[in-house]
Amino acid sequence: MDVPRLKQSWSLVAAHGDQVPLYFYSTLFLAYPETRQMFPTNMAGQRDRLVTALGHIVSQVDQVDRLVGFLQDLGVDHRKFAVRAEHYPAVGEALLATLRHFLADQWTDELAQDWAAAYGLVAQVMTEAAQAAEATSPPWWAAEVVGHERRAFDVAVLTLRPQYLLPFTAGQSIGVSHPAVRSWRYYSPANAPRTDGTVELHVRAAPGGAVSSRLVYGCAVGDQVHLAAPVGDGLTLRAAGSADLLLLAGGTGWAPLKALVEQVAAEGSRRRVDVYVGARSRSEFYDGDALEKLTASYPWLSVTQVVGLDLNRPGEFVYPVDRALADGDWRSRHVYVCGSDDMVSHTVAILNRSGFHAGQVHHEGLGRHWYGPSWRTAVGGPAVSDDSGGAR
Repeated sequence: MDVPRLKQSWSLVAAHGDQVPLYFYSTLFLAYPETRQMFPTNMAGQRDRLVTALGHIVSQVDQVDRLVGFLQDLGVDHRKFAVRAEHYPAVGEALLATLRHFLADQWTDELAQDWAAAYGLVAQVMTEAAQAAEATSPPWWAAEVVGHERRAFDVAVLTLRPQYLLPFTAGQSIGVSHPAVRSWRYYSPANAPRTDGTVELHVRAAPGGAVSSRLVYGCAVGDQVHLAAPVGDGLTLRAAGSADLLLLAGGTGWAPLKALVEQVAAEGSRRRVDVYVGARSRSEFYDGDALEKLTASYPWLSVTQVVGLDLNRPGEFVYPVDRALADGDWRSRHVYVCGSDDMVSHTVAILNRSGFHAGQVHHEGLGRHWYGPSWRTAVGGPAVSDDSGGAR
């Protein structure tokens, strides 16, 4: 396999932008119409993910150790779309046809062999990982909605009871889908694992978001949703050891940080935890009762609510990190950050400039490049909301 030739050919193809995934999926669905049902009705986001994922794979094709873990996670994750081993040849056929179309007279027999070998490796690793996972976990869990509270016009708090125990760690994310929507969205539970197995989700309906809108506006107690295996470790407490914590949340990014507070309480470690929760206006603090209850229950916990907009100072916006740094020196703490991608990017930049080192600051990757369970740590970049994954 000629790796430089492979990378160069992909750069030429990728330069055609949106036309590449459009041609690929058209080719796939025309030749194998049965595959269409595995994809969401709105393919816009899916097209972006295909190009980004292929770009990542090609860029790592000569670093097999780094690539294999990513592909294994993709293979396991794709089970929730009902992808089976027999689907991979169809995808490979459509991929080669797409490359041949865009490379035109630069497509050669040698290049065809390179791409066939590369895709064969990808398909093999993903297939074997999916088959191995069948022995330990289902492709998805069915869960009943046992609680649904509208806390604001576009925010709902859902309590779900999986049919079988869904193991996860506080700070991880789980895939969520409604049977009426062929899309998945990742949310971080707002609780540490409970003895009854229930999961609390904080969901904000994103404009055009099929999954989030269904969960907020079109879901009720008694409905059933599907959950996928937990992913991600950027917001788990392992890296922090026994250090005191500073938690910075924006909007429904409070959810996984609430889970961390519950975990600290369950561990009985008595470490000091200071939380700053931000919202654009005071009316947008949707989980106020829980904040008050947590503060009253644990003397080691302090919670500060930060209103972003001040009518007396138009044009200014105050983030939780701005208020926290004005209140004190936190450089002995481990800091956990969750919120919109703008909020996370701003916060991390401010902390870096304030003398925090990278090992102290914990957050998940940004949303645009979410594609499968390891995507947040595999690739960084700006974000889009809802079904892409990272933004809350």
